Amino acid sequence: MNKLLPAFLCLGLAACGGSDSDSADITPPKEIPDLQADACYSMATNMGEITLAIDLTNMPITGKNFKGYVDDGFYGGTLFHRVAHNFVIQGGGFTTGMVAKPGNDPIVIEADVGISNERGTIAMARTSNPNSATSQFFINVLDNPQLDASSSSYGYAVFGKVVEGIEIVDQINIVDTVDGSEVPVNEVVINSVTEASCPAV
Repeated sequence: MNKLLPAFLCLGLAACGGSDSDSADITPPKEIPDLQADACYSMATNMGEITLAIDLTNMPITGKNFKGYVDDGFYGGTLFHRVAHNFVIQGGGFTTGMVAKPGNDPIVIEADVGISNERGTIAMARTSNPNSATSQFFINVLDNPQLDASSSSYGYAVFGKVVEGIEIVDQINIVDTVDGSEVPVNEVVINSVTEASCPAV
């Protein structure tokens, strides 16, 4: 069985909220930082373009991990392989035909920084092992505070947000999926992810 599949399945099982291997015992930070736009990327899909702002200041491990994949051209030709309606869209681990694309070594989770899984934020997908994220990510379609780190879950590390193209996220979120699954009937392809200028705020 391909080793990326668990990351694909995990988020569908109640977000793995109660299945972390050990008790999380996360202490909420005294002050939750604001997401920073340290680097921006244009994600061109076959349904339109999404601009992402990535936080390298507060999320150095996770942000640099994503940046490394982008710099290597890894995401070109991968899919949004999972569409969970009114929840998340997930991508970055499979190519056409649902062929797994192995990523780099997994990274240490940074969800305890406290940045919430709000609508439009991008976070890392993982298995029940909190330190298992590699290339797969998801974009929150709605506010999903149940995915945040807590005393019972290590949570999912938010490392950026959609700054342009949230309407494309919403369009991907309503595509038809194969019966009994969250796999789109028609593939949603990430054609490329390239560095871009951050929009003025």
